[in-house]
Amino acid sequence: MIRPISFFYPCLKVRQVFYFITATIILFTVQSCSSDLSDPQKIVDSAIRAYGGEKYLHNTIEFDFRDRHYIAKREVGQFSKERIFFKDSTSIVHDILTNDSFVRKIDDKVVSLPDTMAKKYTASINSVIYFSLLPYGLNDPSVKKKFLGTTVLEGQPYYKVEVTFGEGGGEGYQDMFYYWIHQKNFTVDYLAYFYQENNVWDIRFRKAMNRREINGILFQDYINYKPKASNKKFEEVDELFTSGQLEELSRIVLENITVK
Repeated sequence: MIRPISFFYPCLKVRQVFYFITATIILFTVQSCSSDLSDPQKIVDSAIRAYGGEKYLHNTIEFDFRDRHYIAKREVGQFSKERIFFKDSTSIVHDILTNDSFVRKIDDKVVSLPDTMAKKYTASINSVIYFSLLPYGLNDPSVKKKFLGTTVLEGQPYYKVEVTFGEGGGEGYQDMFYYWIHQKNFTVDYLAYFYQENNVWDIRFRKAMNRREINGILFQDYINYKPKASNKKFEEVDELFTSGQLEELSRIVLENITVK
């Protein structure tokens, strides 16, 4: 027996209501997720978890970079950052930076330094360890984050986050950084910075490579680029990369990494 369409009409209305409610829930969920992921703090937190999370809080990390040995120790709020290298192929220089002080030893003897040199060495050590342990440093108290939207680089989707520093950020607090954080796996695949040196502003762009996990923490090296021409706008640095207007300057390679 063929039943008239009116027999099914109540069922159709129920289905329509069901579909409407389901679509509304899905739309609300998508909007909620989009809202959450436009929060730069949540994006950075996700990146830090992807690279090791709480494992950053209690460890000793050692590595070699350009003929210098670095040691970063962290225990909750206390830290020490060390750099060891040969001077004149004979003397051993040991720089030690802690929460409270900077000390330079040459052949195990503390040497006196003017404040200007101590600040210079402190900035140098901080810079190397900061970049080496990214993205962990992006939650330092002096960091200010801003969401710049989404973009695509080399066919992959990214969140673009701007980072600047308050005056408590130490030397170079005026510098500006961009980070491209992958929308799915939250890896920091690209970064760029606009910095001042000798009263001249310049641009650097880095592409991550050779990512590897060591004792629960991800590390990566970088190809370091600079603009082929001067007077380029920092806001357009990703476009410069995509259009081939950057040239390789150097490689940032960490060697002999250990995590304890």
